[in-house]
Amino acid sequence: MYPQKNKLLLAATLLLFCSPTCFAERADRDKPVHLEADQVLMDDAQHISTFIGNVQLTQGTMLIRGDKIVVVEDSEGYKHGTVYGHTASFRQKREGLDEYVNGYGERIEYDTRAETVDFYEQAHVVRDLDDVRGEHITYSQKTEIFQVHSSGASVANKLPKRVHAVLQPKHKKETIKPSSRDALPIKPSVILSPAE
Repeated sequence: MYPQKNKLLLAATLLLFCSPTCFAERADRDKPVHLEADQVLMDDAQHISTFIGNVQLTQGTMLIRGDKIVVVEDSEGYKHGTVYGHTASFRQKREGLDEYVNGYGERIEYDTRAETVDFYEQAHVVRDLDDVRGEHITYSQKTEIFQVHSSGASVANKLPKRVHAVLQPKHKKETIKPSSRDALPIKPSVILSPAE
C-alpha cells in the first residue's frame, strides 16, 4: 500500500515540478568553476582536488557550500564534485526569473557533464514556494525536473520513509475590472427637436 502511494506522490511531484519554460540559469554552464577553502590537496596525476574547511564552489549564479568538496576532472575537462557537510547547501538562479532553487543535504554531488545535482541524506529542495523532502533528490539543471526518492523501511517502525512535498497552487493573473465608482456616469440626454 505505501509503495503505491509513494509512486503516486512521486509522479505528482515530478509533473508539478516540471516547468518547460523555466530552466536553471543557462549561462552558468559556460562560466568557470571557482573554489575556496581553508586548505586544498591537489593530485594532478589523478585529477583529484580535495578542498577542506568552509568550502565554497561558485559557477555563475550557482553556489555550493560545505565542509569538504572532492572534485574529480575527467579527460574531457568535465568535473564531478562531491560536497560533504553537516548540512551542505546549493543555490542557483532560474533562467529569466528573479527566483532561486535552494537545496540541502548531508552530501551533494554536482556533475558538470550531466548538469545534475544530487542531494543525499535528509535532502531538502525549495523552489519558489514549493518544498520537497526525501532521502535522495536528483535535480536536472537542464530541465528543472526533480526526482524524489525515499529510502527503505525505518528500523524503528518497519514502515517505509516517506517523501514529503508542499506544492503551492499557481495563481492565474486576475483581470482587473473597473469598479462602479470608477465608471463614468451615464445619464439619458434630452432630445431636442429641431427649431421651428
